[in-house]
Amino acid sequence: MSQPGQDAKFFQRGKIEEFRAELLAAETKDKKFVKRKTVLKKIVANITMGMDMSPLFPDVVQCLGTPLLEIKKMVYLFLVSYGRSKPDQIHLVIPNFLQDCNDRNPLIRALAIRTMSYIPIPVVTEALSDNLRHALKDRDPYVRKTAAICVAKLYSADPRKAERGGFVELLRDLMLDSNATVVANAVAALSEIGDRQDGVIFKLNLATANKLLAAIPESSEWGQIYILDSLLRYVPERHTDAEMMAERIIVQLQHGNSAVILTTIKALLYLMNYMENRQLIDYICKKMGPPLVTLLSSGPEVQYVALRNILLIIQRRPTVLKNDVRVFFCKYNDPIYIKLAKLEIMYRLARAENAKEVLAELQEYASEVDLDFVRKAVRSIGRLAIKVEAAADDCIQALLDLIETKVTYVVQEAVIVIKDIFRRYPGKYEGIIPNLCENLDALDEPEAKASMVWILGQYANIIDNADELLDDLCYTFLEESTEVQLALLTAVVKLFVYKSKVDKAKELVHKVLKWTTEEADNPDLRDRGFMYWRMLAINPTVAGEIVLSEKPPITTDSDRMDRGALDQLLLHTGTLGSIYHKNPETFIRNAAGKALKDSPALNAHSRAVLIPLARTQLPSMGPIVVAGPGPTEPQAQSSPVAPLPPAKTDVDTSALPTQSSQLISPTQDDVANDQDETEEDDEPPHSRQASNLDPYSNLDNAFGGYLADEPRPMASRQHDDDDDLLF
Repeated sequence: MSQPGQDAKFFQRGKIEEFRAELLAAETKDKKFVKRKTVLKKIVANITMGMDMSPLFPDVVQCLGTPLLEIKKMVYLFLVSYGRSKPDQIHLVIPNFLQDCNDRNPLIRALAIRTMSYIPIPVVTEALSDNLRHALKDRDPYVRKTAAICVAKLYSADPRKAERGGFVELLRDLMLDSNATVVANAVAALSEIGDRQDGVIFKLNLATANKLLAAIPESSEWGQIYILDSLLRYVPERHTDAEMMAERIIVQLQHGNSAVILTTIKALLYLMNYMENRQLIDYICKKMGPPLVTLLSSGPEVQYVALRNILLIIQRRPTVLKNDVRVFFCKYNDPIYIKLAKLEIMYRLARAENAKEVLAELQEYASEVDLDFVRKAVRSIGRLAIKVEAAADDCIQALLDLIETKVTYVVQEAVIVIKDIFRRYPGKYEGIIPNLCENLDALDEPEAKASMVWILGQYANIIDNADELLDDLCYTFLEESTEVQLALLTAVVKLFVYKSKVDKAKELVHKVLKWTTEEADNPDLRDRGFMYWRMLAINPTVAGEIVLSEKPPITTDSDRMDRGALDQLLLHTGTLGSIYHKNPETFIRNAAGKALKDSPALNAHSRAVLIPLARTQLPSMGPIVVAGPGPTEPQAQSSPVAPLPPAKTDVDTSALPTQSSQLISPTQDDVANDQDETEEDDEPPHSRQASNLDPYSNLDNAFGGYLADEPRPMASRQHDDDDDLLF
C-alpha cells in the first residue's frame, strides 16, 4: 500500500506510445508485476487529468490475467471509463469477467460484478444476468451488497430485462438479509428503481418496515438514511402503527450526521399525518426543535439547507420552533443568502409575544450596508405590522423613523409596505400621509411610485393638493412603466370622482384618458382607459361606486403555502426539492412524484387537501443496443400497430419470502388504477389542479420578489390559531 502523497509523481502527461511500450516490456521481465503496476498508475493518473487513453484498450485488457488485486482494480477502472465507447472490443474482456465472477476472493467477485454493471452494452448485460443472480445469493455479504446496487444499474440500462429476470423479487428478498449493510443496499436499489416514472411501485408492509427498523442500529450513516427514507413507502392502516413506528425512530434525532437528522424529521412529519394522539404529536414537535437548531452551528452551506427545510417545516408545524426565534437572528459575518433565509423565518415565527424583539432586530438590519438585505428588512417590518396587530403602532413608528433617514431605497421600500398597511388597517394611519408626500421626489422605482400614486388616489378626498401632485406625476406619463401608468390612470379617475367639480381634475382625467386610448401601446392600459371613459360618460355615479368600492382587508396568511402542496413538499425534506421548494419531478427528468396516500388512519385535515398523484407511464424504450460482435442483438421490428406500454410491476413486500420465485402480477384493482392514471395523463395540462403551485419557486433569488410574499385579501377561512396545523 502506497503512502499518501507518494503517487503524485504519476500525475505527469505521457504519450500513448510510451505507455504501450512500457506495458509490452513489463510482460517479459516483470515477474512481480511492479513495473506493470507503475505503468497502470500512470495511465489512471492521465485519465484523471482528462487525457484520452482509449487507444490502450487492448494492451490494458491483457493485464486482467494478473492475479494481483491492485492491478485488477486499475484495469477495471479503465474499463469503466472506456468500456461503453469500445463495443467492438469489449468481447475481449468477457472471459475475464466470467472468470473473476467465480474467483475465490469475494473482493474480486464483487469488483467484476460492479464493473460489468457499469458497461450497459447488450453483450455485457447478457453475461451479467446469470452471474448477478448468483452474486445476489453469494455467501459473502460484501458480494451481496455490491450485487444489490448492480441490480439498479441493470434496471437503468434495460428495465424490462431486469423485471423478466426476476431481479426485483431477489432484491425484495435481500431486505430480509441478516446483514444490515446488505439490507440498506437492497432498500437503496429498490428506492432508486421505484423513483423512476417507468419503474416498479415499491411499497412496504408493517412486518417488513419493522424488520428494516431493526437493521438501523447496525447500519452505516448512509444505510440509516436509505432505510429511514423507505419508511415513506409504508402507509399506516391504524393510528397505533404510525405512533409505534415514530417512537422507534425518534431516537435518531440525536445522531451526529445532519442528513440522518433531516431524514428522520422527514419520516416523523410523514407519520404524524396518520396519528391521532395529540400529546405524542406535541412531544415529537418539541423533540424536533433542538436538532434543527444544532444544524445552524454548522458551516454556511449546511446552514442554508437547514434553513430552507425549516421554512417548510414551520409552515406545517409552527410549534416545532415556536419559542426559538432568537436563534435566527443574523450574525454580522453571515453570508447574504443565510441572512435572507433567516429573515424570512423570523417573520414566520413572529407573534404578539415576541413582536417587539423581532422589530428591534429588524430595525438594526435596516441600517446595514447590504442593499438587498436592507430592502428585505424594511419589507419585513411592514409585513410584521400586517401580521401582528398589536405591533402595528410600533412598526409604523419604525417605518417613519426610516423615512426620516432620507435614504432613497429605504424610503421606497417603506412606501411600498405602508400602502399595504393602509389596506390592512383602513382609517387608522392616514395621518402619516403628509410624511410620505414630502418624499415624493425620491421615488424613482416603478413599484414604489405606483404605491404612492395609489395612496394619492385612494385618499384624494383628504389630501388638499392631490390634484397638483398627480398632475406633476402625469408629466412623464408616456415614459413611465406600465405598472405606474395603470396606477396613475386609476388614481386620476378616483380624483375626478372625489372632486368632479374642480376644473383641474376634469382637465387631468381628460388628458390621461386621451393618452391611454390614443397613444398607449399596452393593450391592458388601453382597455382600462376605454372602460373608465365609457363608465364616466354613461353614469359617473355608478363609476364612482365601482372605483371607490369597499376593499376587503388583507392578511399575510395568504403567503403561506397551500396545505396540500406543503404536505407533498415535506416528503422531500433534506433533498434538493426542499431547497428549491419545488417537487423533484418538475426539474429532474423521469423522477416519480410523491404524495400522501389515503388510508383509514389518515387524519381528516390531510385527507381534505390530498393531492391525487398520477404516475406517468412512459413508452418502452427497449434495451440499449450498441453495434458490435457478440450474441445476436435485438432489432426493432416494424409493425403497423403501436405496441402497448408495458404493465407496471407492483412490488409489495407483504409477500412472504418463500414466494420470491413467483412473478408478481398486477391485480384487477391495479389494472383499473393504471387505466384511471392513463386517462388522467391524457387530460390537457390546464385542466389539472394548480394547487401545487409554489410561491417560492423562483430560483433566481433566495425567496423571489416582493410579489411572492405580497399580502393578499383575506380568505373566508382564516388561520387565527397556528395550532390548527397540528392536524
